[in-house]
Amino acid sequence: MNPEPLLESATWPVFIANEAGTIRRANAAAVNFFGRQLEHGNVRLEDVWGTSNDLAATEFLAKLKVSHSSIMPLRFRSQETANLQFLGSVCRLERGDLLFQLFPQPPPGKSAAPPGTGGSDKTVEVNLAQKQKLECAMQLTRTVALDFNNALTTILGHVSYVLSKMESSNPWRRSLVEVEKAAERAGEIVQSLETFGTDDKGTRTQIAGNLNALLRRTVELFQTPQNSSVNWSLHLTPKIFSVTYDEAKMQQAFAKIIENAIEATSSGARIVVETRNLELTEATQDRTANLQAGLYVCVEITDNGGGISAEILPRIFEPFFTTKYGHRGLGLALVYGIVTNHGGGVAISSEERHGTSVRVYFPAIKKVVEEKLFHDADLGGSQTILVVDDEDMVLKLGQMILSSFGYRVLLAGSGEEALEIFKNRSSLIDLMITDMVMPKMNGRELIEKVRLLSPATRIICSTACVRPANAADDIDYLEKPFTAQQLLHKVREALAPLESTPTR
Repeated sequence: MNPEPLLESATWPVFIANEAGTIRRANAAAVNFFGRQLEHGNVRLEDVWGTSNDLAATEFLAKLKVSHSSIMPLRFRSQETANLQFLGSVCRLERGDLLFQLFPQPPPGKSAAPPGTGGSDKTVEVNLAQKQKLECAMQLTRTVALDFNNALTTILGHVSYVLSKMESSNPWRRSLVEVEKAAERAGEIVQSLETFGTDDKGTRTQIAGNLNALLRRTVELFQTPQNSSVNWSLHLTPKIFSVTYDEAKMQQAFAKIIENAIEATSSGARIVVETRNLELTEATQDRTANLQAGLYVCVEITDNGGGISAEILPRIFEPFFTTKYGHRGLGLALVYGIVTNHGGGVAISSEERHGTSVRVYFPAIKKVVEEKLFHDADLGGSQTILVVDDEDMVLKLGQMILSSFGYRVLLAGSGEEALEIFKNRSSLIDLMITDMVMPKMNGRELIEKVRLLSPATRIICSTACVRPANAADDIDYLEKPFTAQQLLHKVREALAPLESTPTR
């Protein structure tokens, strides 16, 4: 079991002790409960062990040498309470350390229900048990999603890299494209797992950016030999207003609209992608989109396909409603949910045999973020990049992709190793790409230490977790799993501010 996701995100006390009973690491909830002494890594289990436990701390540890895991009521001493009761879950990790999880419980005979609510002891205990089961399930989901994403990153990265080097006429190309699509679909499933496993649904990425760049990258995903009959037309307003959005979710919405447009067309297909600025002086309604007065960016995607009948059009956003065999009816419902969660609106115009137009509106600010355009021929470089990840297969993938495009690549399998490299070569490193969830020193701690050694070094966080809403603006995020092209584009974007500086 990988304990890092627990230490990163669990809201209940979690700590790791060695076989001798010394508490080596603890999460924020444990530190809040037991005190900052836990941060020193030398507190013994008996120092926080409750006096009313059936076994002494040393006896409990001896018993675990035989059973390896245990779930039972345990009492601990906090900064303020001598014997606070928990449902304790203790299991042995691969290296022999013990992982303690402490789920708070009301004292025997006491109700945790607020006064006057009429909650019985039995009801409270059942609710508490259900809550603890849900928290465990959520944590298990986060752990599975993290490990699965690392495997998917390797699969998707290697396949996309091979496809970028393969001739379009190669007979094996079609099979590799199917593998790539399956990996991307698996990535969507993992995103759903992450959504379930995240307590705070409002802490996803929020960046103020240029939607033109995201639309170009999304269209490029569909410009494949399979879609060679599609005639693409992009009319993107150069000085587009800035929109605050979740990049991963927004690309998912645009991709779903474009996918529907391709499916609706046949030979001679034409898809037009447009953006424009809007300044509304009064409230306006565009079909199902109710827009208040203010600034907006409108993204319109139009196809010349078979269109939608007047009977079906009113139901187009209903979950599970579909007219396509084998589909689940979640596509446009997903788009609607993503857009409205961004404070925007969606409107669809369509007539049978006359195509469909999807208009998406996003609240905007009158600030222009310059679009960074990088074509495949411009993705190489000569800068030095340090890649940090505790997964060896992800390290090898990063080295293969980046070095083949001319970059000098250094590798570190842990935060501690990366820090040592920085101490010796900080003046040579232009960019660091780091995983966020790693043993001992995690990505967040590494970034803080690197900032002290080399404030000018650009940083990309490569993570399967969502970006915190309060994340530093000078740090870029690359969500796992990613393709070779997504990695290279993100690297070019991160290095762009340094382009005017001579290579060190």
